[in-house]
Amino acid sequence: MSDARVPLREVPPEVAARLAELGGKPVNLYRALANQPTLLAAWIEFAWSVRQRPGTPRRLRELMIVLGAERLECEYELVHHRNLAAAYGVSQEELQELAGWRESHRFSPPERAALAFMEAMLAGSVPDPVAEELARHFDAAERIELTLTAGLYCMVPRVLDALRVPLETDGTGSPEG
Repeated sequence: MSDARVPLREVPPEVAARLAELGGKPVNLYRALANQPTLLAAWIEFAWSVRQRPGTPRRLRELMIVLGAERLECEYELVHHRNLAAAYGVSQEELQELAGWRESHRFSPPERAALAFMEAMLAGSVPDPVAEELARHFDAAERIELTLTAGLYCMVPRVLDALRVPLETDGTGSPEG
């Protein structure tokens, strides 16, 4: 029995077809958002653009996402994105040390700049020194990608929490199939 705050609905066929085209599947987040099909379709286009199209390394963005999920205590995102992080080259040791990344030697200077930026985004304000350090490692287009990644994944755990979207029980743990 789920304590979801909205029903988990079938994803409309046209949205499911687009999701399959993108390489995804109708996970519970999408099933919850299917209560408003127009916004679900927009969400998928935006989220998948942020996730799949940037030029910054997917590994880097998954580190940011997992850090955000840890800080916001979002089990749903942790399950999904720890798996994705591993698929994109993040080691188990790195995942274990991510919460204490400032003390770890496992993260490169660009990764450290992005992780500090993610923390600042989670806090709601990016101080100039954090933005300047990010700019030392990434050009303007890359900073837009990282900003939209951070912004999206500051929002996703809050949406999951607000709607009490349950984790899938099929063991997949990945929105990308």
